[in-house]
This record gives sequence, structure tokens and C-alpha cells, in this order.
Amino acid sequence: MSTTDSPAGTAGLFIAFEGGDGAGKSTQAQRLTAALQEAGRTVVRTREPGGTPVGEQLRSLVLEHGNGEIDARTEALIFAASRAAHVAQVIRPAVERGSVVVCDRYIDSSVAYQGSGRSLGTEEVRQLNIWATEGFTPDLTVLLDVDPEQGRLRRTAGDAPEDRMESEPDAFHLRIRRTFLEQATTDPGHYLVLDAARPVDELAGAVLARVLELLP
Repeated sequence: MSTTDSPAGTAGLFIAFEGGDGAGKSTQAQRLTAALQEAGRTVVRTREPGGTPVGEQLRSLVLEHGNGEIDARTEALIFAASRAAHVAQVIRPAVERGSVVVCDRYIDSSVAYQGSGRSLGTEEVRQLNIWATEGFTPDLTVLLDVDPEQGRLRRTAGDAPEDRMESEPDAFHLRIRRTFLEQATTDPGHYLVLDAARPVDELAGAVLARVLELLP
């Protein structure tokens, strides 16, 4: 999470980055954060699950191996609990202060991963998270669409081991990709869908251009 001073009177904005594992969300979130800070905006960069002390504890519990069996409903509730704290303690207050919040994952991820990937039902998981966040939604969701096989190649290129979600089979990640894209079609005005295979600089430019359209 990072902040800089913001010009007085500017309106806040909430930007969420979504997409499958290996899509490059963290890279693009960092690029957008740096560009907006250079423009003099206060930017709060954060992630899910996490973003708060309790959220980071829950992140370790649900993503790290070695915590025993975590059934699908428990997993969905852990993500929703982390998100509830994140919105109440970090995201909403920052937007109300006039900051731009750049978040790596939000509700769409739970709908895709637990609703579709874990077969809990997309609408059921969506409603759980709407309740948890009191209906707080992004001004823009940037969806980086990645082929699951390409995403796995990206993830395994380094030395870091895959977490519980990343290590799921490709069929799981295919369901997730399909659900992300389906969500984007329901409200295209609030989504920017980009092919994650495009060059990093090209993606960053497209994201920044769209965000600048939303800023006063």
C-alpha cells in the first residue's frame, strides 16, 4: 500500500484488477499506481485477500498449503470476511478522502473462484459479498484475460511455489476464465477487458487512458 499527497477537492476512485492467476494484475496495478502518483494523485494500492491486519492473517490461512482441509463454503466465507474488513477499514475511507484505490482482486474473483471454480453458485457468492461490502463496488474493473495454460507457464517460470488456488488443475482455471468474461458482459461500461498476452507497456497505457477518463 502506498500513498502520496493529493490535490484538495479531488474525487476518489476505486479501480479493481481482475483476472486469472498469472494474468499480470500485480504488475499493472503497480504501473497504474506509479503513473497516478506522478500525476499528483493520492493512491492507495492494496490487494485481496488482505489489505488489513486481519485480512493478511486470513490470506495466509486460505492460500498457504498446510492448514488442513478448507471446504468450499468455509473458503468463500473467509474471502468474504477479509473483504468486509478491507472495505470498512481501507477502501471506503480512502475513496471518501479523495484517494484513488487500486486493488488487486475484488468481488468478481470470489464469484469466479468460489462461485464457479468451487461450484457454489455465482449468484449465491455474489450476494454474500454484496452483503459483506454493503454493496460497495468499483468505479472500474480492469479484467486481464489470460489463457489458463499461459497463466500457469508464467507462474511457474520463477522460483515461487504455487498457492492453493494456483495449483488447481486447468479445468478449474478454465471455469474461472469463462466466469470472469461472463461478468464483464453484464455491465460493459464498468469493465475494461484486455488480452493479458499484450506487451506490458501497451496494457499499462490502455489502463491509464481509461482511468484518466474517469478522473475529474
